[in-house]
Amino acid sequence: MKNSLLIGVGGIIGMVITIAAVLFIIILISWYVSTRNAFVRLKNKLEEAWATIDVFLKKRFDLIPNLVETVKGYAKHESETLNKVVEARNVGLGARTADEKMQAANNLSGSLKTLFQVVQESYPDLKANSNFLDLQNQLKSIESELESSRRYYNGVVKAFNTKLEIFPACIVGSRMGEDYKKRNYFELDSEEERKNVKVQF
Repeated sequence: MKNSLLIGVGGIIGMVITIAAVLFIIILISWYVSTRNAFVRLKNKLEEAWATIDVFLKKRFDLIPNLVETVKGYAKHESETLNKVVEARNVGLGARTADEKMQAANNLSGSLKTLFQVVQESYPDLKANSNFLDLQNQLKSIESELESSRRYYNGVVKAFNTKLEIFPACIVGSRMGEDYKKRNYFELDSEEERKNVKVQF
């Protein structure tokens, strides 16, 4: 009787341990799947945010030739400044990775600032040209949208990088491949570049 009671208690303990182990495995698998899905959602948000920035960078690149041609008619002696703008645009168009595009965008911002500074100081007639004013307004709108997109992108990068670094989510993130590595913020290189391109006169 005593032996059968011990066998019964041992069987119940074994069954409880088995159920606890199965529940632990189910919870672990559920957590892993949930964490992996969270990484996938964040990566998709990152790609969407970058695609939006890419659209505004392209609009900006497309606007540059018209802007340069308009300025050329008035500022014949500013070929070096105009060439820098065109060169920065071409580098941007040729950039392939996000980091290359960020660097090219920063270089173009610097070139545009120099151009607008020269125009403001030396060419009052150009400031009144309707075509130039229209291009200036378009660029101002693009710069504003680009700044908003950059802020959103950086917010998603922060969430993504944080999830990659916190424990225990970092265990899942480290096993997900090259697309799930820490991302760089879209930062401007200097304090001067942190200010929007000045397009008002």
